[in-house]
Amino acid sequence: MNIVIITGASSGIGREFALQMDAHFSNIDEFWLIARNRGRLESLAGQMKHDAQIFTLDITNSGKLDDLEEALSRQNAVVRILINCAGYGIMGELDQQDRDTVLGMIRLNCQALTEMTQRMLPYMRRGSRILQMASGAAFLPQPDFAVYAATKAYVLSFSRALREELKSSGIYVTAVCPGPVDTPFFDIAAANGSTLAIKKYTMVTADRVVALALKSSWRRRSISVCGFPMNAFLLLTKALPHSVILQAMAWMKRKGL
Repeated sequence: MNIVIITGASSGIGREFALQMDAHFSNIDEFWLIARNRGRLESLAGQMKHDAQIFTLDITNSGKLDDLEEALSRQNAVVRILINCAGYGIMGELDQQDRDTVLGMIRLNCQALTEMTQRMLPYMRRGSRILQMASGAAFLPQPDFAVYAATKAYVLSFSRALREELKSSGIYVTAVCPGPVDTPFFDIAAANGSTLAIKKYTMVTADRVVALALKSSWRRRSISVCGFPMNAFLLLTKALPHSVILQAMAWMKRKGL
């Protein structure tokens, strides 16, 4: 049985991945949708043409991932596509943030993503694909978004290295690095702080990010960056010392830009 596994499937980009792939992928037998909100997962599954199994679990709980592996083994499932979308970010200065929330962000964005990926590899075959949700924040340290940007830098580095490790196995890894996306992400992220106002003008839609990510994966690209502003930002971070860019960002913040 060929399956797609999507974490963080209940909303935002994870939900959009499920809907777009459901509409266009015919060689998949089932979607396995993972998130903590059962009601939203049931609503999503009800909209899909493909069969969908719902797993209401917190992927930071290793015991729950044991249950997921058991289901894979019991149902003789082959993971054709793994999409790790679960994650969150918090804006604001570190000393003003709740410690448990900050550490939870690291556990979910880094540790759980890594564990999920490692656990799924034995169930993948030649031609399988992994899409890891990183961020344009991975390109540069970001004051007032420091821990989130660091977690996404980890995801990007991890994905690029894993891609090289898996080449001989015919398993392809793509890091998805959008800038600001019009999803509920910022409802959580901006609860206790804010970032540069200019980011609001570079926001893209989830459907556009997902469409490009799927295309990038099928073209076996290592990274998927959506939109001219973020591609320009990536080039800027390669061309200039990060210290110069950080000084410019500090000036923009003082000016309210």
